[in-house]
Amino acid sequence: MRLATASRNWSEGSTAAGSSRPDLSVSKSVDIVSALFVESFDLRPVPGPSTRIDLVGVMFSMPAPAPPPVSVAPHLIVLVRSRADEQPNGILEVVFLDSAGEQVARNVSPFSVEPGKFTYRLVRGELEFKALGTIEAHCRLLPDGQVTVCPLTLLPPL
Repeated sequence: MRLATASRNWSEGSTAAGSSRPDLSVSKSVDIVSALFVESFDLRPVPGPSTRIDLVGVMFSMPAPAPPPVSVAPHLIVLVRSRADEQPNGILEVVFLDSAGEQVARNVSPFSVEPGKFTYRLVRGELEFKALGTIEAHCRLLPDGQVTVCPLTLLPPL
């Protein structure tokens, strides 16, 4: 199983990236806003100053590239925010579970986001499907954040 992550901070008034190394202390003031599987995305500035996120190919299912068993490597984008007056650091955990509840992949990544702003984490997991079905990405902020679940269903090949 291979995983890759990327991140960037943005907000109203700024698109600057955060600090070089985040403090790993966890705050309950950081929230997951959304978690989606996407084909691609783009950040673009607009007047204001502000930033827009263009999500392309948001998906909850996809045809298998070949009959199972097969591996797919979808991009999961997790949007995170920090309240204006709170600690801006956290740790994102994403656990990919198959329909039997078995762990297929796992990623843990620290992040830093400026107070009052948003950031994203891009998680690309190589997911092994033994059969057609659904794998769920269970996203949470450690140590005890609420879980946000995003499913990905593998359909028969075309």
